[in-house]
Amino acid sequence: MKDLVSIADFNSESFNSLIRDAIEMKHDGWRDILDRKILALLFEKPSLRTRVSFEVAMRQLGGTTIYLSPAEVGLGRRESIPDIARVLSRYVNIIAARTFTHQTVEELARYSDVPVINALSDQEHPCQALADIMTIIEKKGDPKKLTLAYIGDGNNVASSLLLATSFTGMNFRIAAPPGYMVPDRYLQLAKDFAIESGTEIFCTEEPRQAVQNADVVYTDTWTSMGQESETEQRRKIFADYQINSELLSFARPDAIIMHCLPAHHGAEVAAGILDSPNSVVFDQAENRMHAQKALIARLLGGLEIPLAGCRPI
Repeated sequence: MKDLVSIADFNSESFNSLIRDAIEMKHDGWRDILDRKILALLFEKPSLRTRVSFEVAMRQLGGTTIYLSPAEVGLGRRESIPDIARVLSRYVNIIAARTFTHQTVEELARYSDVPVINALSDQEHPCQALADIMTIIEKKGDPKKLTLAYIGDGNNVASSLLLATSFTGMNFRIAAPPGYMVPDRYLQLAKDFAIESGTEIFCTEEPRQAVQNADVVYTDTWTSMGQESETEQRRKIFADYQINSELLSFARPDAIIMHCLPAHHGAEVAAGILDSPNSVVFDQAENRMHAQKALIARLLGGLEIPLAGCRPI
């Protein structure tokens, strides 16, 4: 495994072992194992959590980062993607790219000689899924005994989370309006993975069906970056998909509430929901850093790095 472009780059064993590594590294704290290693952050979209979590993760591992803004690079406009990949490969040890299109990350990985991490694309958000599964296991234990209900837009976050749960044996339910379900190719891929893990996948248009007795209730913004012109239209379409007290009453009393942030309070989540005792959204945000530490260490060495728990993929 040279790159992480999609959660599908893992198999069940390698995915679950990386989650174990992430939990160990969270307990370990700072470990100077990547001295003289450099991470390039290649961003087309702004971010709070993605940039800070990667920068702090690399610093805690003893390495350094270089942030490259859209104006500085101009992916595919000022300079071709293959040329950017080949140039950066001569300067840095690993690249994390946050892009508008999934094709951009795929092309970077194809031409780069160093590992490339998908830090978000329009189709997937694998780093978020790693942090999500890590958080669920910390809070709820054995994933094979759990059911996750995702309510809202079947977007990049939902696609990666679907694939991730299919590696763990955690049941996955999604409720989305017609036309906003997770793409069929991700559903089919997850079903293929689920044959081994025993994950049950259920799709519906009815939020109450999805949330019934769920252990985890998850949502994301209804309008992602690049979709701002659709905001009012989406607000009407998703009006019945808000996470609120009435909907949560159908889940288990101890169900945890998750959101990858940024959240629009009063839209996809009712005001005050993310401040409730069942909300774990800020634990999720913290775990982005720990999961990415494990991922970076894995891609830059595996067993060659003297870190307890690291295993090669």
